[in-house]
Amino acid sequence: MDLNILESKINHIEKNLNIDKGKLEILNNNLSDTNSEIKSLIEYDDILSKVIILFQKTSSYGRNQARKQIEELVTKCLQFVFETDIEFIIEITENGKIPQAEFYVLSNYDGYKVKTKPELSRGGGVVDIISIALRIAFIQLYKPEIKGPIILDEPGKHVSNDYIFNLGEFLRQASSMFRRQIIMVTHNSHLSQICDISYTVEIKNGKSVILQNEELS
Repeated sequence: MDLNILESKINHIEKNLNIDKGKLEILNNNLSDTNSEIKSLIEYDDILSKVIILFQKTSSYGRNQARKQIEELVTKCLQFVFETDIEFIIEITENGKIPQAEFYVLSNYDGYKVKTKPELSRGGGVVDIISIALRIAFIQLYKPEIKGPIILDEPGKHVSNDYIFNLGEFLRQASSMFRRQIIMVTHNSHLSQICDISYTVEIKNGKSVILQNEELS
C-alpha cells in the first residue's frame, strides 16, 4: 500500500510538473512575441521621428509637398499589401511655430470610415508595412540625397502569411522603381524567394555556414 501511495503521489507530481512546463512554454512564447512587438514599435517610433524632422526642416510649401508624397506612397503600399481600401494620413499642426505631425490610418468599411492611430489598427502588421513604406519615402525625399541600399531587418515579421507575398512583390517593385538595392535579413522563406540573390546561414558545429540558395539541395 505504501508503494502504491508513493507511486500515485509521484504520478500526481509529474502531471503537475508537465502542466507547469506547458504554462512556462506559453509564457515564454508570449514574452518573445511581446518583445518582438516592442522592438517593432521602437523602430516605428524612430522612423516617425525622422519624418517629423524632415517636415521641420522644410518650408510650408515643401512640407505640404512632402506630406502628399509620403501619404501617397504609404497609402499605395498599404492598399497593395492588404488589398483593401485603406489610407495613410498625416496631419500637420504648429506648436510654437514648430511643425508637429500626427499619423493616422483611415479604414473604409462598407460606406463608413474609421480613423485610428496605426498602432491601434488591425494589429502589428499595419505598423510593419507603414514603417517599411515610411523608410523608403524618407530616403527618397530627404535632401541632400541619401545614397546607398535600403537595409531591412526582419521586415514584415508581424504580417500574416495571407499578405506576405504582396509585401515581397511591393519590395521588389520599389527596388526597381527607385533603382535602389534592398538588402534584408529574414526568416521568412516567402520573402527570400523574391530576391535576385539569397543566402541561407546555418550553424554547423558552432560555425556559421553560408550557402547561396541555388546551392542547397
